[in-house]
Amino acid sequence: MRVIVMFDLPVTTSKHMRTYRLFRKWLIETGFVMMQESIYSKIVLNPSAARFLIAQLKAREVNDGLIQALIITEKQFSSIEFIIGQIKSDTINDMRRLVII
Repeated sequence: MRVIVMFDLPVTTSKHMRTYRLFRKWLIETGFVMMQESIYSKIVLNPSAARFLIAQLKAREVNDGLIQALIITEKQFSSIEFIIGQIKSDTINDMRRLVII
C-alpha cells in the first residue's frame, strides 16, 4: 500500500515558511519520497500502518493551508500513466525490501 500526501501550504510570512519547511522536513525524515512538488508518497505494509501514518499527519501543527492524504494499493499505484515526461527515480518501486544505492 501507499500513502500519498498532497499539500498546499502558504509561504507568505516567515511563520508560514517555517511551518512549510518543518512539515516538508518531517515528511522526508518519515520516509516519504517526492513524486512532484508538494506531492509525496510512502510505502506502508498494511492498512493499519497507513491509518497510523495519517494519524501522525493529523497531529502535525499546521493551521493554514491544505493537506490531503490518499491510501492506494500497489496495483493502483502501478497503473499511473505518464502523459508527458517519464519517471525520474533512483528508488525501486516494487515490493522488494532491500534497496542498494
